[in-house]
Amino acid sequence: MRLTFHGGAKSVTGANYLVESGQANILVDCGLIQGGYYCDKRNFEPFPYEPDKISAAFITHAHIDHTGRLPKLIKDGFKGTVYSTPPTREFAGLLLADSESILNKEAQRENHAPLYGIDDVQKLMTQWQGVSYRKPIEEKGFKITLYDAGHILGSSVVVVESEGKKIAFSGDLGNSPSPIIMPTESLEELDIDYCVIESTYGDRFHEDVDKRKGILENIIEATVKTGGVLMIPAFAMERTQQLLFELNELVENGRIPRVPIFIDSPLAIKLTAVYREYRSYFNPEVRDLIKSGDDIFNFRGLKMTLATEESKAINEVPSPKIIIAGSGMSQGGRILHHERRYLSDPKNTILFVGYQAKNSLGRKILEGAKIVKIFGEEVPVNCRVEAIGGYSAHADQAQLLNWLKPARKTLKKVFVVQGEEEASAALLRKIHDELAIEAVAPNVGDVIEI
Repeated sequence: MRLTFHGGAKSVTGANYLVESGQANILVDCGLIQGGYYCDKRNFEPFPYEPDKISAAFITHAHIDHTGRLPKLIKDGFKGTVYSTPPTREFAGLLLADSESILNKEAQRENHAPLYGIDDVQKLMTQWQGVSYRKPIEEKGFKITLYDAGHILGSSVVVVESEGKKIAFSGDLGNSPSPIIMPTESLEELDIDYCVIESTYGDRFHEDVDKRKGILENIIEATVKTGGVLMIPAFAMERTQQLLFELNELVENGRIPRVPIFIDSPLAIKLTAVYREYRSYFNPEVRDLIKSGDDIFNFRGLKMTLATEESKAINEVPSPKIIIAGSGMSQGGRILHHERRYLSDPKNTILFVGYQAKNSLGRKILEGAKIVKIFGEEVPVNCRVEAIGGYSAHADQAQLLNWLKPARKTLKKVFVVQGEEEASAALLRKIHDELAIEAVAPNVGDVIEI
C-alpha cells in the first residue's frame, strides 16, 4: 500500500488522505482548508490526483474540514461511492448546502469560479451510502471498517485493511465522556500496524471538563447580574447540542436565572432535528432520560430563531439575554451581527466554547484584540472575554495517548496530523517517549510506502 498526505499535514484543517493498492485507490476524508477566511484559496487548486481514478471515499465525520471538498471532487469527475455512518451522511448534506453560498462569495472575492454548486451537493448525496459501525465494507482489495470516534454524533475511526496490513485513521477523536454520545472505541484487539492520528489538542489538557457546567453557570449568573448579553459563538454541530443539553439541566433545576435564551442559527436548528432522529447513537444515560419524558433539547425560555426577521427581533428583547449563534470561530453567520452590536459594552460577555483557528476572528478576540473589524467596521472589544476548554469535542493530549496505548504492541509507526505544528510536535514527542512508538509529522505531499 501507499499512503499520501494531501491535506491535514501540519495543519488543523483540510484532511485528505489517499491510499493506493495494486487494485484500487481510495480516499479518507476530503476536507476544506480553512484559515483567516472560511475557505483558503488553496481549495480552488486542482486535486493532486485524478478524481475519476478514485474508487471510493470514506468519511470520518461531517465537519466541513473533513467533507468540504467532496462536491468539488464530484464536479471534477469522481464517480465512486462515498461511505460514512448514516448520521454523518445526513449532517454533511445540510452542512455542505449551507456552505455553498459562503464559498461562492469568497470565490467572487478571490476572482475564482465557484468551488461547487448546489447541484454538485445533490449529486454527491446520490453517491453517498450510510453504513453501520463494525460492518466491513469490501472495495476492490480493500476492507474498511468504521468504529465510533466519540467526537460528534456518527463520527468514525476508519480502519483500512489491504495487502495484509491495517491503517487506522482517527479522524477527530472525542473528548470522552461526552454528555450525549457514546465514548471513543478502543483500538485494543484490532492489531493496527499504522495509525494516522489527529493532534488538535496535542499539546493541551482539558482541565475543566468536570467543571464546565459550573463554569457556564457562573458566567451566566455574572452576566445576568450586570444586565448584559452573553454571546456564545458555537459550532452548529455538536457544540450547540451539548450546550442545549446542559442549559436544559441548569434551567430545569433552577440553577440559573430565568432569561431569554436564543439559538440563532438556522443550521443548528436543522441539525438538532437530525439529532432527534438518531437517538440510538446517544449514550445509555441520555436514552434513559428521554424515555423518562425529558425533552433534552427544549426548555422554558428557549427560542429558536429560524427566520431572518426572528433573528433581527432579538435586538428588541431587553437584556439580560443569552445568544448562541454560528459560526464557532466567528468567521461568518449570525454571530457577527451580535458581536458588532454587543462587543463594545463592558456589561456584556463573549464566551468561546470551541477551538479557535489561527487568524480567525474568534482567535483574535480570545487573544486580547482591543479592536476587531466586522463587516468593514472597526468594533472595540470592551466586553468580558471568557473561554471554557472543557466543551471541546476533541480529545486532549492525555486522551490521545490513552487511545493509542492499547495498540502499542502492534503499531509500527504513527503519523501525527490535523494540528498546528506546535501541537503535532508535542504529541509526537509524547508518543515516542512514553509509548516507544516511532512517530512522524508528515508534510503535505509526503508519500509513505506501507
